[in-house]
Amino acid sequence: MDSDTKSDFDIEVDSKESAFYLDAAKYWEQVPPTVDGMLGGLSSISDIDLKGSQRFLNSIYQLVECPGKERALDGGAGIGRITQGFLMKNFPVVDLVEQDRHFLEEAKKSLKPTYHRGQFFNIGLQKFTPETCVYDIMWVQWVLGHLTDEDLISFLKRCKLGLKPRGLIVLKENLTSSGEVEMDNTDSSVTRPHALLVELIKKAGLRVIKEQKQQRFPSDLYEVKSMLIFFFLHEKMEEKQRNTATANLKHLNSKLKRRRQ
Repeated sequence: MDSDTKSDFDIEVDSKESAFYLDAAKYWEQVPPTVDGMLGGLSSISDIDLKGSQRFLNSIYQLVECPGKERALDGGAGIGRITQGFLMKNFPVVDLVEQDRHFLEEAKKSLKPTYHRGQFFNIGLQKFTPETCVYDIMWVQWVLGHLTDEDLISFLKRCKLGLKPRGLIVLKENLTSSGEVEMDNTDSSVTRPHALLVELIKKAGLRVIKEQKQQRFPSDLYEVKSMLIFFFLHEKMEEKQRNTATANLKHLNSKLKRRRQ
């Protein structure tokens, strides 16, 4: 068989993946471009979420080799809730990536009075490739469930290209407590267990170096964790990077202990 010719199995897989993405796009087309729409009717948790994210970001800048504070990416940005809610307070330039056109138009409209600086990319994360070596932080929240495992790995590999030398990626996602992947047919998304998400991150050549559970959310919601991940530039640097990560964590723990005292 010609290498360029797809088998019936490959065509069936592509069809299923296409339906996965198309169904999600159709769902979000019907959602109003509001904070309540972005959070599935739970706009009441937005402030709690943003404050939790700010605390996690603050902890990142207590690390020994922390990233710069010049430019960030908001992945799966929606109407710019996260960009306006806390990323712009920390970075002078914030780029937004959002697949839904009417969400991105609302983001442009709401950010215009704030003198926002940054670009708007109307594309899904499964197709997005960042500019090389420009981002200090890439913040990706509540969107990875809309990517297949294969596309999630590919997306994270491409993210590595967009990071500055000390740049880092933050993933903030729902996690199942059942240990299983749970499908939501309403919005065509999945919620993964912690172990699977970590496994996919490793397959992308990345490592989780810090995690933080989101506090003060209603008890009937999924557990939400922020994960700080980074990658090794070269195999020869692996040991150095690991030692640096260990030193960062020891330094942070030492600071926390002194504060408690």
